[in-house]
Amino acid sequence: MKNIQNKALTKLGAGVGINLTLGVLYIWSIVSKNLVAVQGWTNQEASMPYTIAILGWSLGALIAGSLQDRFGPRRFVLTGVSLVGLGLFASGFSNTPKGMILTFGLLVGLGVGFAYSSVTPAVMKWFHRDSKGLVTGLVVAGFALASAYLAPTAYYLINGLGLSTTFWILGIFSLLSGIPLALIIKNPPKDYIPSSALTLIQKEPAKPKQPWFYKWYEMVRTRQFRVLWLMYAFSASAGLMIISNISSIAAEQAGYKTGFVLVIVLALFNSLGRIISGSLSDRIGRITTLQIAFCIQGVNMVLFVLYQSTSLMLVGAALSGLAYGSLLSVFPTVISDYYGMRDFGINYGILFTSFGLAGFIGPLLAAFIRDYTGNYGFAYIVSAILLAACFFLSKSIVPVTGRLKQ
Repeated sequence: MKNIQNKALTKLGAGVGINLTLGVLYIWSIVSKNLVAVQGWTNQEASMPYTIAILGWSLGALIAGSLQDRFGPRRFVLTGVSLVGLGLFASGFSNTPKGMILTFGLLVGLGVGFAYSSVTPAVMKWFHRDSKGLVTGLVVAGFALASAYLAPTAYYLINGLGLSTTFWILGIFSLLSGIPLALIIKNPPKDYIPSSALTLIQKEPAKPKQPWFYKWYEMVRTRQFRVLWLMYAFSASAGLMIISNISSIAAEQAGYKTGFVLVIVLALFNSLGRIISGSLSDRIGRITTLQIAFCIQGVNMVLFVLYQSTSLMLVGAALSGLAYGSLLSVFPTVISDYYGMRDFGINYGILFTSFGLAGFIGPLLAAFIRDYTGNYGFAYIVSAILLAACFFLSKSIVPVTGRLKQ
């Protein structure tokens, strides 16, 4: 029993470690600020590689999610971390918006999608359903926490060595750290029964239950899935908007020039939100936890235009990270609760396509509004309206009843 627990914890640690190498997307506000201030890009041009990366992330998650259930997760995690490393390295040679879209947007985005979507399902299968929320929160927290060390690293490297060298260094680091960890990831044996519960030291194994699951084409026909898809797209857009623009927002609204500190705050609370909400959802329910996140982020968006001091900007970044992080932890567990673990990879991959829409609604809309109005005020209002819509949509959801599959 102890050996099995050690294997499960090893997979959990590897999953967190891999996500710590994938979180380069969350330092884009530092990169985009340099592209606008030093290289003369417009805000829309500087936002487009990040937007394409989010689309690539959702597309990669769909592709890998549909295949890793059949072929196993390791090869897709390896492919993902390799694409991230090579994409970052190639970004060092990209001096134009189109070039950066191909290297950072497409290669890095697809790589993140391949690895991210394959790690979480594999790790979840090693643990009992009673702790799915907590385990998912811990795994995805690594992705958010990455920017806590990548943000200051990128800031000082860009200022000291330039943007190209920064990309080269980050690319090599991603390859050297991500590939060995990817070799650890694999699914448990078919006859594996995870220990019960809210702790990892339960003495008796859980009694097996007959498996039930929905195929992806059955899932998409349910009303619950369509509502979840819209909720994910609308709610994630606010967090992505703040993450991709926090350095510029802080400089304009609060005169705060050291934007990487806010990226660190976002990262810490993003990670904290994933862990807390994952554990909380195991106790009070998934939808209730999401409703709390919608309310926090909605109020935060209404107030964000008033954050015109360093202290208030720190509060806004913290709340945004906390609420956004909750989404990445709770939505996967909703899918596994409603539609089963058998085809979780492809089922969550399909839901995650909504993240691509969020990448357009949030970062790109904010950049467009900023370029044409001179500030981000109207973008906050749009985000608040979308979050209110998410709350009311969530009130209409009822759980999907599992069906026994022979």
